Amino acid sequence: MKQPLSARAANGRCGAIAAVALLTFSALDDARAAEPELTGTLLKISKEHVVTIGYRDASVPFSYYDADQKPIGYSIDVANLIIERIKMVVKSPDLKVRTIPITSQNRISLLQNGTIDFECTSTTNNVERAQQVSFSNSFFVIGTRLLVNRKSGIKDFDDLKEKTVVVGAGTTSEKILRKMNVERSMSMDVISAKDHTESFLMLSTGRAKAMMMDDALLAGERAKARNPSDYEIVGTPRTYEAYGCMLRKNDAPMKAVMDAAIIDAQKSGVAAKMYQRWFQQPIPPKRINLDFPLSPRMQALFANPDDKPTS
Repeated sequence: MKQPLSARAANGRCGAIAAVALLTFSALDDARAAEPELTGTLLKISKEHVVTIGYRDASVPFSYYDADQKPIGYSIDVANLIIERIKMVVKSPDLKVRTIPITSQNRISLLQNGTIDFECTSTTNNVERAQQVSFSNSFFVIGTRLLVNRKSGIKDFDDLKEKTVVVGAGTTSEKILRKMNVERSMSMDVISAKDHTESFLMLSTGRAKAMMMDDALLAGERAKARNPSDYEIVGTPRTYEAYGCMLRKNDAPMKAVMDAAIIDAQKSGVAAKMYQRWFQQPIPPKRINLDFPLSPRMQALFANPDDKPTS
């Protein structure tokens, strides 16, 4: 016996509603599955309602102080993009942000002991460090070179024999330089400085004939000099290195959030605009211009983001 038309219509509507509900629940399940699980650092941030980042106070233009002694720079902009992504993931738009100064020597220990939740400064992602921490996708690629006085006569690393060279303590450049000194019997006097400012002071006062560091950081130190034209960046890069943001080891959900923020910026053109702001225009507080063009390696990174370490 056939149902009345009104009954068949009602059943049809019920079936349609049930189908819509099924699709809605399925979509919600998919959305939940796509959200990073709140474990590790994300869970810590959610419970404490605060995210703590490490910064460097003199790594121009990556992480340094403005006129009000607040951290600014290219890397700080990257960190802020990550923080905005974290706010969405932990559903806390008013999440508090705490900043703590770090150095080359203490950055890993402060991350491991929970003092900071992550750092985006000028830290090279390499195999050795990856045994202790994890890294986000790379946000910068540099070459390790030399900053010298134009009148020094130094044009490449071979010219450093029996000369005094300053390098940052605990950096990859220090390891490269000391290894070169032994393997090639160069008799260099290698001085380890506590930070970039001390390194440049030794160079500018003549206590060192050359300063080895990442080329982008060298451009920052040159731009800060009283007479930038007195100095030049020279030498065939000893290595090409990738900067990544450090996070605690094996924290996959946190890494996923950080990677997503960096990839979006690189793919959307936001990172290119950030680069232009910090490397090709006058920057605060003294309106210096690094005049450091975007390299082919950086262009390749923006086109194909990755988290590959350097050796």
